[in-house]
Amino acid sequence: MPRLAIMINAARTLCRLLASACLVAAGALPAAAQSTMPDVDDIIKAEVLTGWQTRTGTHMAALRLTLMPGWKTYWRSPGAAGIPPQFNWSGSGNLKALEVHWPAPEVFLTAGARTLGYSKQVVLPVEITPSQKGQTIRLRGEINLGVCEEICIPATVNVDAQIAGKGASDPAIHGALARRPVAASKAGVGTVTCSVTPISDGVQMTTRIPMAQLGNREIAVIEAGNPEVWVSQPEVHREGNTLVATADFVPPRRGAYMLDRSAVRITVLSGPMAIDIAGCQGS
Repeated sequence: MPRLAIMINAARTLCRLLASACLVAAGALPAAAQSTMPDVDDIIKAEVLTGWQTRTGTHMAALRLTLMPGWKTYWRSPGAAGIPPQFNWSGSGNLKALEVHWPAPEVFLTAGARTLGYSKQVVLPVEITPSQKGQTIRLRGEINLGVCEEICIPATVNVDAQIAGKGASDPAIHGALARRPVAASKAGVGTVTCSVTPISDGVQMTTRIPMAQLGNREIAVIEAGNPEVWVSQPEVHREGNTLVATADFVPPRRGAYMLDRSAVRITVLSGPMAIDIAGCQGS
């Protein structure tokens, strides 16, 4: 089996199990490569931007991840050969809920495999709902992610910050929020339909998205709503004003299963433009 196919198959298995390891573990590298590998603490650094209190009583903060030149890390849905970031906020205080607002990712193509993520630096806005409004929030977290140059290695970064008071507006956070995909309702997207057909190890879904063309090269990213279900890289084509995307959904126990259309999430990307579509209707 070609090396790329082995890597992709390994990534599929890891994604289904929500593993935090990357495609190639640092310990599996030749000794010479290990000796020239930079320290993970130098490859990626994390800090908390404390942000401001919103009108609804939540607090808009952010994680700023800075990478060494030439390195990248992954988006929420990293592609068939990537590993999604995982967050552990169990050490936090006065934290009832937390939502990450993901800016639209860059598209990377390596040896025919498409992945989605960020290079150089990314600001990830995090909207915090405190357990007790008006009290200090302690944002303490462990983030497991993959970082990649020519090879990929696992990385863990830790953050610990006290967030008190109303804070202040932060241009970096506002900029990241502005780069989020536009909601379908605001982008003029019509009624999105999806048909499902059983295949040998899961189901195949064909989605029809009535929308104006974003650019010369449109791609679609489809998420199942269940992180244990592997989704293939969609095949995309145009039928006039309708974008058609087809992808396979493979659950951990291979075979047909009931796909929850309301949980499906579709992101259409073309350059810096992106549209976020929540759910689809049966056709």
